[in-house]
Amino acid sequence: MNLNYTAAEESFRAEVRAFLAAELPADIRSKVRLGRRLHKDDLVRWQKILYRRGWGAGMWPRRYGGADWSVVEQHIFDEEGAAAGAPPQIPFALRMVAPVLMNFATAAQQNCFLPRIISGQDWWCQGYSEPGSGSDLASLRTSAVREGAHYRVNGQKAWNTLGQYADWIFCLVRTSSDARPQQGISFLLIDMKSPGITVRPIVTIEGEHEINDIFFDNVQVPVENLVGEENKGWTYAKFLLLHERTNNAGIGNCKRALKRLKEIATHQLHNGRPLIEDSRFRDRIAQLELELMALEITNLRVLSAVSTESRAPGPEVSLLKIKGSEIIQQLAELQMHALGHDALPYLREALEADWVPAPLLADHYATFAPPLTGQYFNYRKTTIYAGSTEIQKNIISKLILGL
Repeated sequence: MNLNYTAAEESFRAEVRAFLAAELPADIRSKVRLGRRLHKDDLVRWQKILYRRGWGAGMWPRRYGGADWSVVEQHIFDEEGAAAGAPPQIPFALRMVAPVLMNFATAAQQNCFLPRIISGQDWWCQGYSEPGSGSDLASLRTSAVREGAHYRVNGQKAWNTLGQYADWIFCLVRTSSDARPQQGISFLLIDMKSPGITVRPIVTIEGEHEINDIFFDNVQVPVENLVGEENKGWTYAKFLLLHERTNNAGIGNCKRALKRLKEIATHQLHNGRPLIEDSRFRDRIAQLELELMALEITNLRVLSAVSTESRAPGPEVSLLKIKGSEIIQQLAELQMHALGHDALPYLREALEADWVPAPLLADHYATFAPPLTGQYFNYRKTTIYAGSTEIQKNIISKLILGL
């Protein structure tokens, strides 16, 4: 691939920058740049703004309402959005379940769900992991028994992200136990307002409610909400996971975090001098920046190959998942290291947009607000979700190296 941007791509970058400058709400931009808490309304509002511009789903085909961007255009949009302080588009609908619907769902399902996804009308969450069935996903036990025109669903999903906001959940369920575990799984779309669904918060180490346990107690799901064929859901699940792992590289957000790290190191003093002047710390920043550049090039190469060859992402995305999650963690660690003792306080109330620091903390929060401690703890999960690093290494060993 050509690593230089074309004139048309640079023109597109200018168009994106102008759009972000004009349309990204100032309050949302401020929350993202200061690390404040984003609420559902913020994320839905931004999705609706993008939708009105025709950019609600950059790489979706035009026939589904997308912008039909190339992988480079999507990369430019993500990069510029992160730099400008735009919030992420929630991936569960746009980049995870939507590709499954486009490739395996009926026309009726596509016509029903895709327009509501891209317009921001429906919020989706994922129902894969269970207690005891995370990395070994094929061992899942949530059951769906066919009863006439409905399935009766019973079981529990764990580590569900943002399900407290969701209108719908795409779920892996067991519809047969007669064959290999992978062959008895189906892919169901379930209305979160259905009787029998209970969402129980899981409060994480930094005190935030981001994830949940979800319980299904005799939940009735119409048969027409089955995607593809019964007992073939493992195929659709793997397809979705490949798309999810491709998105986990998070290049734009990593670049924003790297810029923040440099700002912190420039302001923080070490032995009376800015920390950025310490050669050892500067070397650590430089090494991480080079690794991020290499990841960006690799990510573009993988996505370009997928686009050119008109195929789904393959096992090579495991490389992106491993390195992307490691870089995210390393950036958080270096930010904490740079802040030193200033990183120790963690005030959850400081995450709200209307929080005003006490006078003694005002100067600190004006530069580094809020402390990065909560973010540091939260990012410990990146090497686990969407398939742990150990699982990704197994995939690489088997499907790429042939070991």
